[in-house]
Amino acid sequence: MKIETIKQLWFEKPLVIIVVIAIVLRLIAAIFARGFGMQDDHFLVIEPAQSWAEGGDYSGWLPWSHPGAKPSGHSFFYAGLHFIFFKICGFLGIVNPDIKMFLVRLIHAAWSMITVILGYKIALHYGQKKAAAIAGLMLAGLWFFPWASVRNLVEMACIPFLIWGTWLLSKNDIIKPKHAIYAGLLIGLAFSIRFQTIFFALGSGLALLYSRQWKAALLFGVSYWVSLGIVQGGIDWFVWGRPFAEFMEYVRYNIENANNYFTGEWYNYILLISGDLIPPVSQLIFFGLFARFKRQIIVALPTVLFLAFHSWFPNKQERFIFPIIPFVIIAGVTGWFSFSNNRSWWLNHKKLHKNIWVAFWVINILLLPVVTVMYSKKAKVEAMEYISTYPGIKTIILDGRGGSDAKILPAFYSRQWPNQLELENSYSIDSLSSFMTRSPWSEPGFVMFFANDKMPERLSYLHHTLPNLEFEVVIQPGFVDKFMHWLNPYNANETIVIFRNTKIYPVSLRNANLND
Repeated sequence: MKIETIKQLWFEKPLVIIVVIAIVLRLIAAIFARGFGMQDDHFLVIEPAQSWAEGGDYSGWLPWSHPGAKPSGHSFFYAGLHFIFFKICGFLGIVNPDIKMFLVRLIHAAWSMITVILGYKIALHYGQKKAAAIAGLMLAGLWFFPWASVRNLVEMACIPFLIWGTWLLSKNDIIKPKHAIYAGLLIGLAFSIRFQTIFFALGSGLALLYSRQWKAALLFGVSYWVSLGIVQGGIDWFVWGRPFAEFMEYVRYNIENANNYFTGEWYNYILLISGDLIPPVSQLIFFGLFARFKRQIIVALPTVLFLAFHSWFPNKQERFIFPIIPFVIIAGVTGWFSFSNNRSWWLNHKKLHKNIWVAFWVINILLLPVVTVMYSKKAKVEAMEYISTYPGIKTIILDGRGGSDAKILPAFYSRQWPNQLELENSYSIDSLSSFMTRSPWSEPGFVMFFANDKMPERLSYLHHTLPNLEFEVVIQPGFVDKFMHWLNPYNANETIVIFRNTKIYPVSLRNANLND
């Protein structure tokens, strides 16, 4: 296709180009962005879903498989959808974890297209075509969006429901009753994925009341609570015998542990979003969010209310703010262009304005290819893939001593569900010996040493309890994982050294395969 044709298409039908760019980037991410982003997007979704599909309950969430189990504060809705998908995979004979996760990423990529398409339409409703095109292009190709869109993050998975509902509330100046009902149902489903979106829903209801859309506000509120009651309430009733058991536990846990995770100042999320959207464009976008606040209150008020709550609440993990970033872009870009197009200073400094945006796209394009194909938590995934060739693993030890930090490994990729004993946290050598005495069948088949440091001392420490350890293989992290660990050692993305217990597995399958 010629450059002139592309330019003309961009001028006449920018959404076509935006959709093509979004599809291509998300397809690339689905193919190459293996692994998982944070602990929660794997261990609170994939692990329980796969174990349920196999008839087990590895995470111990279900009361009928663990009689002492109590609500843990996790919604079963999103993990349950993955359970259904994995059951279908099993029925079709798809057992390879890599293939299953590729399909999961592909489904999430397709799901995220709702955000791109309807986000563009919302921006077009409130702004001019140029502003909508820029907002749409950012939704399609902001440097971390394609990668994040294929992750199992509830903070990303809930966004299409929020966007869809917001589009229904904003597409007409006078909201049709059916649109208010559908919007409530959709935004209610977002709650069943991510509980904190209740503040977004509250903002939507308040925006309708402010706009004097009384009937729409009533229908939206009723349908929202119907959605919550049927989906979240119904699932919890089925599992626990009472509605909203998981939600109430989630509230209790977070109140009691508000200061036990990463905390920060009230302005942390403002700084985070400013960095994500690349300054100085991010400052223009934030200004635009408030510059036309009343005009686009259906988008702006839920966004600001959600941001205000998270800015007030002490626990400030970066992913918590993801659900509103598309809305900041939509309202901010349209608001900014509406403002700047009516200010003589900016009209007289068009070159400066253009250069600011050029700088934004240059930085974004430099970051985009690196992040889009990022294989996150590579060493953890490949360590478990490696031992999947050994049958019947009962227990593995995760050794995080020596300045390292052992994190639970994704058993999903090992195709079995071994006990994982974290040596530096849960078990000392004495307690390990006691555990093995009580349960000799659980003698560890492998020891995973996090970080290749102080190995003689660490091996000596284990020798009396496990005298038959033999070096097996070293699994290296990816480049980005190494960089993230260098930036913040809390990210335990380190080399993993695997030692095999020859008492359990006398022969190295790796060496046997090499000899074959």
